[in-house]
Amino acid sequence: MIEFKQVQKKYPNGLLALKDIDLEIKQGEFVAVIGRSGAGKSTLLRCINRMHNITSGSLTVDGVEISTLKGKEIRKLRRNIGMIFQSFNLVTRISVLKNVLVGFVPDMPVWRKILGVFTEEEKKQALMAIDQVGILDKAYTRVDQLSGGQQQRVALARTLAQHPKIILADEPVASLDPVTAKQVMDDFRRINQELGMTVVMNIHHVEMALAYAHRVIGLRDGEIVFDGKSEDVTDAVLHRIYKGSPEQQGGSEAHVIEAATN
Repeated sequence: MIEFKQVQKKYPNGLLALKDIDLEIKQGEFVAVIGRSGAGKSTLLRCINRMHNITSGSLTVDGVEISTLKGKEIRKLRRNIGMIFQSFNLVTRISVLKNVLVGFVPDMPVWRKILGVFTEEEKKQALMAIDQVGILDKAYTRVDQLSGGQQQRVALARTLAQHPKIILADEPVASLDPVTAKQVMDDFRRINQELGMTVVMNIHHVEMALAYAHRVIGLRDGEIVFDGKSEDVTDAVLHRIYKGSPEQQGGSEAHVIEAATN
């Protein structure tokens, strides 16, 4: 489904954000990417949907080399890849339903974009997606009247309405309280299990990565230093991923996780 071969990403300021990344993610996997701030987690995700261009190497999605795509081809790629952000990226002064319908706009003819006209089928798909994340009763509520967790669910519904094959989530629960974060993570797990969508998530909360993901990828300084099952993440693995962090001074695995998530 997603394959990196010797991928590097260098920014104009000379920062080498990704170094010789070799990685394969299969259809239906739930993958958590963890590491310190600046390790390259967000860059890795954003290369998958061409928000960032790779500098060298090969990156294929569903068998297509995406580094060579242009214009309409990139838009077609992104239709199959949903992106969830920490900041939700919603229009707060309009309803939940209208925010979800926004996801259809890129594929609409110009006249419908200008007039804001949506088909009955689009409205049906949007309402079904809202129902999938458990907030159908909020469909006609303005987004600015929702809690943070409900707003993140709106963002997830907008992505689901597009029927993507892959969901990329960039710190989706970083701004949420622990109880709400768990509810949102439950949504991701249910979508992964019931719909078979591939989920690749950059997440700061190590304990949630271990609890929800099938697989954990640990990045340090732009390099993969761990790639394995969540149950194989040990104290030593966390030390390697969070090199230079306070938790390296010793202590139990619980202390390592606590320090890594604070």
